[in-house]
Amino acid sequence: MLYSYAIVGIVVLIGFVFPAATTSLLPLPLLAGMVVLGIAHGACDHHVIPALQAAPQPTGWVKLARYWLHFLTTYLGLAAVVIMLWWWIPTVAVAAFFLLTVWHWGSADAPITGSRSQWILHSVLRGCFLFAVPGVAQPVATADLINGLLTFVGATPVSDTMFTAGVSGLWLVLSVGFPVLWLRYLLQDRVDRVTVDVLETILLGAMLAALPPVFSSGVYFVFWHSLQHVRRLNYMMGYKEGNTSGQPLIEASKFFGRRAWPLLLLSVLALLGLYGWWGQHAPLATFWLPLALICASVVTLPHALLVTLVLDAAEWRRAPGLVPDAGPENRLSII
Repeated sequence: MLYSYAIVGIVVLIGFVFPAATTSLLPLPLLAGMVVLGIAHGACDHHVIPALQAAPQPTGWVKLARYWLHFLTTYLGLAAVVIMLWWWIPTVAVAAFFLLTVWHWGSADAPITGSRSQWILHSVLRGCFLFAVPGVAQPVATADLINGLLTFVGATPVSDTMFTAGVSGLWLVLSVGFPVLWLRYLLQDRVDRVTVDVLETILLGAMLAALPPVFSSGVYFVFWHSLQHVRRLNYMMGYKEGNTSGQPLIEASKFFGRRAWPLLLLSVLALLGLYGWWGQHAPLATFWLPLALICASVVTLPHALLVTLVLDAAEWRRAPGLVPDAGPENRLSII
């Protein structure tokens, strides 16, 4: 987590002290990070099940083909459902995308400790917080982002009244939920957990308030969510931090990159192809962000379900034997 803390801290400093510099300093690091972390963090999804089975990915043409057929049929089938939803009921697609993002981003930060109800509460609160702060601190830019996506797909934009009501509802959930969550931790004698969660909430809140939502959500997605997911998957795939002679971050990146590069390369080529095709039919300067969000949503459903129903579920089955904060699977560890 220290890398994520440091990067977000630097971004907060830039956002508050040099706000005019954000549009010139952040795009290039974000673009690079989006490729090597943002897109890449889902490029090892096919390794999840073999890693959890404590066995190498199936070998032999028949077993390998059977595994990939099953994986691709499920993964691409779910992606196709999202595409059809965007095509037929775009308003529902937009709402589903944001709700799924709230859950997926929030559950990535919630530790696999305590009870499942506590984990769910923690997940929902962190996810709602990531959307509630921009709604108050950057209301115009946040509303424009949402309505730009709705307009792009031909849906009715959200009115100012509806937007304000939605943000107020999120803050109502947070104002009740956070005290309940932290009290439950304190009753379990987990002062350390409350301390970490409060400090992270302050740090992320400062970033979400300081930057326009495009940049703050991008920084969170790349340098917090994706970076920690890569660390978590590395752990599941057998990488042990501290057992290498080189720099930990570089060695961990190499370990992950060797496993992610085939699907990462295919994903980048597909996006470049879409970018080239769309450039002939629409002004990319206006539509690149909605198009990027739609592309993200297509893989968010299968990726998020894999994480929750397979990766998280496997950790919950081991939960009685977990040592709190013993490894990267306990995502609030400050190690």
